[in-house]
Amino acid sequence: MQRAFSNIISNAIRYSTKTIVAIRTRNDEVIITFDDNGAGIPQERRADAIRPFIRLEESRNRRTGGAGLGLSITSDVILSHGGELTLGDSPLGGLRVAVKLPV
Repeated sequence: MQRAFSNIISNAIRYSTKTIVAIRTRNDEVIITFDDNGAGIPQERRADAIRPFIRLEESRNRRTGGAGLGLSITSDVILSHGGELTLGDSPLGGLRVAVKLPV
């Protein structure tokens, strides 16, 4: 789990200038959201963003390294713990990464 959260934080730092992390509980789950003000990921490309070996064109233009495995592995780790990773629009104008985990 440490690697999963480290990857989410690393992406937020790499692709934005501001990130807000919030943690809350609801019923039997904890929800951790990472909101940033970066370029985001278009809704129609979000499913691709968590597939292995997929690097979105937008991220390639940023001249960052990587094999396109980070979000895929992160999602797999979270799923293996009974959780869920979702991508959405951030109120900061960029991407929201939400992680739900059972407690």
